[in-house]
Amino acid sequence: MVGVFALVLLAALFHALWNAGVKGASDRGLVLGLVSLSHVILGGAAAFFLPFPPAEAWPFIVASTIIHFLYYFLLFHSYRVGDLSQVYPIARGLAPVLVTLGAQVFVGEELSPTAWMCVLTVSFGILLLSFQARVTQTKPIMLAIATGLVIAAYSVVDGIGIRLTPGALGYVAWLFICEVFVTGYIVLRRGRALFTVERRVWIIGLAGGVVSSLAYAIVLYAKTLAPLGLVSTLRETSVIFAALIGIIAFKERPWKLRALAATIVVAGVVGLAAAP
Repeated sequence: MVGVFALVLLAALFHALWNAGVKGASDRGLVLGLVSLSHVILGGAAAFFLPFPPAEAWPFIVASTIIHFLYYFLLFHSYRVGDLSQVYPIARGLAPVLVTLGAQVFVGEELSPTAWMCVLTVSFGILLLSFQARVTQTKPIMLAIATGLVIAAYSVVDGIGIRLTPGALGYVAWLFICEVFVTGYIVLRRGRALFTVERRVWIIGLAGGVVSSLAYAIVLYAKTLAPLGLVSTLRETSVIFAALIGIIAFKERPWKLRALAATIVVAGVVGLAAAP
């Protein structure tokens, strides 16, 4: 279990990095399209060497593809109107509790009372980060909440689907290939304007796609080894990394509440590691 914890924490760092890239980019829509393009390329290359997902896994791949399209849409608009340090914690903080509930209802995974307390502790610490931001309008918060619901939905769907696939990476590869619809949507919207975009945006998008591919592949693999709720909770510690990036790279303040939130999240993660 220690190895799973370490893998998911690494994925959390990767996830925070690519989200920071989206937030800091001058063209967030194109960056998200390029992230999807990287997924398609990497998934297509990997699919040649991996087993084809069985028929029973495909409804989950299709459902996840649709949900991910909605996720990218909401993520784009969330970062357009809100700060990284406000949007990211709300969206990711809701997911652990929702995924744990979803896993209990749809998969029959039940956590001990101690583990549940740790999940709630981590979610509270994550959500606490959102209170540092000065709330001037409700739109960013509502978009972040909607994003959190979508994150929980695809987390549960993929957690079930990947367990139906012998050789989990085959599921990951085809899930990435199906993101061609996201890439196609961006290309159709932008047309010839794509060729006038600065090189830095292309680099951020393509590199972000590689990093996010590694992050999600690790998380999906971990879901075959550990309960969905625990994996989701550990993954969302990425907000601590995002908070640090916000402080250092984007000069977001204040920092004291972030330190308190980080301490609470770490306490919850340590508790999860020791929970029965």
